[in-house]
Amino acid sequence: MTNPMNLTGQIILITGAGQGIGQATAELAVGLGAKVALVDLNGDTVHQVADGLGENARAYVGSVAEPGFVQGMVADVVRDFGAIHGLMNNAGIVRAAMIHKMPVETWQQVIDVNLTGVFLCLQAVGRHLMERAKDGDEAPGSIVNVSSIAGRRGTIGQINYGAAKSGVLGITMSAAREWGRFGIRVNSVCFGLVETTMTETVRGEKFRDQYMAQIPMGRFSAPGEVAKPVCFLLSDGASYITGQHLNIDGGACIGM
Repeated sequence: MTNPMNLTGQIILITGAGQGIGQATAELAVGLGAKVALVDLNGDTVHQVADGLGENARAYVGSVAEPGFVQGMVADVVRDFGAIHGLMNNAGIVRAAMIHKMPVETWQQVIDVNLTGVFLCLQAVGRHLMERAKDGDEAPGSIVNVSSIAGRRGTIGQINYGAAKSGVLGITMSAAREWGRFGIRVNSVCFGLVETTMTETVRGEKFRDQYMAQIPMGRFSAPGEVAKPVCFLLSDGASYITGQHLNIDGGACIGM
């Protein structure tokens, strides 16, 4: 039986690929047969990840919040690999502050990366996928946008992050409706608490028990664990799934 998650011959672009979930997804995608274009603002880490994956990966350094970089980077990936078949819109930052204390600059930094960056990458890759669809490709590719359970139920001390991740859900549904006729699938994943550097504070002693009590499975997830459903959505195994939001959270948002 053919593995429905086989990614052989696929070119997957992953943003925020220098560590954590992006790195884990890149490693799994390569293991499933893909080649990966890895994007990150931190050149040292993303080149290290790419070097570890050898000839199956290339690194591209820059900010997804910069329209010029995104457009040029996508063009470079198409030139270097010949095409793009999948996008994991994963780059994100956290800048915490309570609502009444949050400077506008802190709000805008997160919106620029976590929301505008998602739009810019989706738009640039989507244009490429549409061109291939118009040339006769009936299934040109799949896009997975990384949201969060914070975008489904809110979050204390991170209104900027919650607003951005909620906006990603709207981006996902709108793109799925516009591009379904081209065979382009667009879905989102809503992570709970994954063991990454971004979640170190809330997983620390002060907040750990509070958050753990909200997870029916009683544990946090590892990056490699949440990479698997991302690769599923990028694969032909999800060929009739679009416009959906998949909670990957140990049951923290049951019914949402």
